[in-house]
Amino acid sequence: DLMPADIIGTNVLVQDAEAGGGRLVRFQRGPVFACIVLADEVNRATPKTQSALLEAMQEQAVTVGGTTYPLDSPFIVLATQNPIEMEGTYPLPEAQLDRFFYKLALEYPSAEEVAAIIERTTAGSDPSLNHVAGAAEIAEIKRLVREVPVAAPVRDYAIRVALATRPGSPTATELVNRYVRYGSSPRGPQALVLGAKARALFDGRLAAGCEDVRAVALPALRHRLLLNFEGEAEGVAAERIVADVLDRVALPEGAPA
Repeated sequence: DLMPADIIGTNVLVQDAEAGGGRLVRFQRGPVFACIVLADEVNRATPKTQSALLEAMQEQAVTVGGTTYPLDSPFIVLATQNPIEMEGTYPLPEAQLDRFFYKLALEYPSAEEVAAIIERTTAGSDPSLNHVAGAAEIAEIKRLVREVPVAAPVRDYAIRVALATRPGSPTATELVNRYVRYGSSPRGPQALVLGAKARALFDGRLAAGCEDVRAVALPALRHRLLLNFEGEAEGVAAERIVADVLDRVALPEGAPA
């Protein structure tokens, strides 16, 4: 029953005591006005409600009643999906999926991780939270990531990997042509290059290489591949398609590893 206005906000009629009790229309901000937004089990919202996040995720602003309201910076959206319980869920629109930078697949926790979960959630004392980073620090990290250099051959390799996921393209693999309906959009190679820059930066290296592109290819592309009917019927995983593309797209000669 979540509506778009419940996320981005809406105009409400209020009584202004300072103006002699007159009524005026005021914009009431929704929960999207935050630096970090968590959409838990986002596929339980209707596609129309999910689409309310499109402008926020791309433009970092929302428009209501002809007025555009900028969001706080930095603006980060995290979302989860429950892949097991499918009743009452809706598929995410392709345009919304494409706006997510990464898609991570979480496996069942190990015995040690389950023990840590039980210890933290069944103990008598509440866990203490420590300040990790502020908005200014996150904005500085984002700026530093974009300044990491990427050689032209590495950039072109990321582009060729993304193009190889599009059926009918000259570099498309046999699996892509057989099982994929739509491949990566231009946001795919953008995610590959930015992800490679971030990986190199946090690894203490001054430039990103092809190995960084390969390391981030799966989370950057798995949600940008839409399977056709045959692929869905045979249960082909996007991970298999991405792995096949990485195996078949040749590394550039002399490019940084």
